[in-house]
Amino acid sequence: MASMLTTISSTITRLNLLQKGSIFLTTRTLRKPLYQQILLRKNRPNFFVMSTSNYASTLFSTSPNFSKNGTSEDDQLVVLGIETSCDDTAAAVVNSNGEILSQVVSSQADLLAQYGGVAPKMAEEAHSRVIDQVVQEALDKANLREVDLSAVAVTIGPGLSLCLRVGVQKARKIAGRFNLPIVGVHHMEAHALVASYLGYKDQLLNSFLRGHNLLILARDLGQYVQLGTTIDDAIGEAYDKTAKWLGLDMRKSGGPAIEELAREGDAESIKFSTPMKQHKDCNFSYAGLKTQVRLAIESRNINAEIPISSASCQDRSARADIAASFQRVAVLHLEERCERAIDWALKIEPSMKHLVVSGGVASNQYVRARLNQVVKKSNLQLVCPPPGLCTDNGVMVAWTGIEHFRMGRYDPPPPVDEPEDALLDLRPRWPLGEEHAEGRSEARSLRRARIHPSLTSIIQASLQQQQL
Repeated sequence: MASMLTTISSTITRLNLLQKGSIFLTTRTLRKPLYQQILLRKNRPNFFVMSTSNYASTLFSTSPNFSKNGTSEDDQLVVLGIETSCDDTAAAVVNSNGEILSQVVSSQADLLAQYGGVAPKMAEEAHSRVIDQVVQEALDKANLREVDLSAVAVTIGPGLSLCLRVGVQKARKIAGRFNLPIVGVHHMEAHALVASYLGYKDQLLNSFLRGHNLLILARDLGQYVQLGTTIDDAIGEAYDKTAKWLGLDMRKSGGPAIEELAREGDAESIKFSTPMKQHKDCNFSYAGLKTQVRLAIESRNINAEIPISSASCQDRSARADIAASFQRVAVLHLEERCERAIDWALKIEPSMKHLVVSGGVASNQYVRARLNQVVKKSNLQLVCPPPGLCTDNGVMVAWTGIEHFRMGRYDPPPPVDEPEDALLDLRPRWPLGEEHAEGRSEARSLRRARIHPSLTSIIQASLQQQQL
């Protein structure tokens, strides 16, 4: 599977990873009748045939293992997915036929509006208040109990550690109590595998989240090459901050608010500089653009305390011009990076056919339109998941859990009496894949170089004090 992702990003080796062609043995007695025996699998292939349903595509192995009654083993997998990496509490139940049995999301829109973005401690408390309810509702809507599950999948990173902990603790309680295997999921890989869920095997996957941007060539499940990453702020962060400074309604996050206001403005009215023009790589940087926007807002005496709904016609026009100018340059930076990444990816995998955009910003129609122009230059197809699968959700976590469970990549059930303060495997920073040689950022190297001299001077001063 040759594909490419743009998402957040250590390779996924914590789980029981088995190389292609190896034998694995699971001795756990799973809840489905099909698994009332020890399973032995060998040389399971990684090629799929797609069968399209109304909602999404269903994936079947080309040579599945069959039970004695003629039913495919994978047909029987039912996985609960739990997602709490940032500001949405989500859970879903998905089976290995690709059917979404339930999907529940509890939004923190009011908190976003109150704090103008994600406040980690507040987000953690919000997750803790609703996690039991969200998971139970997902089970109820699927008309299932925990004993009916084959496994539990949960996001363990990247994300906010306080938030990740809530979901992981809940997943481990369920898995421990009901003797279920647990799959630790990479948040960005989950966004990436939405593409395979929809039936696209070969793609340049380009996932945009509030916390990070990443460009990845996905060659197979768990085999990724990182072409570009975020060196400071991501596009979602830039949208959120700009929306806050312009006094926009943050209940739907900054992206939709900026996109709506930008339609009223002149995108050429303010000449913001495009980030990193001098760096010929695929990395992203939005910190400088944020500073330009803040200065433009200050120079026009725009008061964010006055909401856009109460602004005068002149004030609203000024805000709209800033929103439109910001969006033009922010997306231009994406275009340039994606265009270069496509060139690199095609050299590695000439058969690549798709650019898949996933993550929250993928819902932005302006982003889609501009990137659609980029892919046409290379005769690729732009693929965007449905809005409900673009933003953080439990479906993507459950499906990724199914994909890895099929390959034997999971952990055994946790202890039933695991203490509340147990040390958990949380990965707030978790790279996805191996860094492409050409993708090593000169900007990041310079950034480190600027830091090192100050550290050296501190060490030298400390040594001199000791000598005195």
